[in-house]
Amino acid sequence: MSSRCLDIPHSKSGSRPPKLVRSNSSLSFAKEAGISKRRHDLRHRRLNVATVPGTVARADGNLNPISPIVTLLIGQESRIFAAHENVLSASPFFKNVLDTQFSEGETKRILLPNEEPEIFSSVLEYLYKGDYHPRLVHDRRRDTWELEESAAAGRNGNGGREAPTIYHHSVDGEVLKDTVIYCAGEKYGLEELKRIALRKQGLQCGRVASTILTSARYAYANTPDTDSKLRAHYLALIIRGRNTFKRSGTMQLEMFHGGSDLFFDLFVALCNHVDDISVASSTQQNTQQSSCNEDGPQP
Repeated sequence: MSSRCLDIPHSKSGSRPPKLVRSNSSLSFAKEAGISKRRHDLRHRRLNVATVPGTVARADGNLNPISPIVTLLIGQESRIFAAHENVLSASPFFKNVLDTQFSEGETKRILLPNEEPEIFSSVLEYLYKGDYHPRLVHDRRRDTWELEESAAAGRNGNGGREAPTIYHHSVDGEVLKDTVIYCAGEKYGLEELKRIALRKQGLQCGRVASTILTSARYAYANTPDTDSKLRAHYLALIIRGRNTFKRSGTMQLEMFHGGSDLFFDLFVALCNHVDDISVASSTQQNTQQSSCNEDGPQP
């Protein structure tokens, strides 16, 4: 099978053990949105929390009283993370868990065995800072967005860039990191995080066809049928790169195995694309014919 690259804009105390809450949601393998500039501007004018005792910064730019620490055990190896309860509560998912699964004064510990630690680290970074690495940078002069490390590389004359993929245990392979973060935003009810992740993914280029297909299947498996952003992004990506995908052994194998709505949606999108071209061509021909009739000899 061939792999082709596409250049397309990827407690030490003796007390009883704390209660463990396991998330009942698991990951299975089965037009870009705009993004608010307001959120990214917040980080430039946010107070330094180190100078404000007893407070912690929230992603919305407000300062809140320090709240209890929640311990989170992430991934198959139970990597330990810690976060303030009021910061986690910005997510409807975590707010529901914290409000309903623990009694008053109980030490709070949450298990998320199906989450990747690298992805959850980005989610926490977003909750505290309003973005995740590499950050989005807005070029006001050109009114465009770019990734922070790309902007720095351009200024320094080098092309160093963080890998845009991560290994995900649910697919046993590489998936585009921003796709997984978008799906995490869906799971945790963080709409702005989804918009940021989609914008960042649109800035990636030069991805291997097999990675795009694996990521597209992951996106379909971890978003609802009503999703009109990430799914549409992948359909457009594959259509634009159709000359590469139609020669891809991976594409042929993926379609043979099926098991996803991706390929029917792709068929419909391609049909619509052909219909749009046909309508445009027919309209142009009718316009030219009409013009010829008007300019022809008069009786």
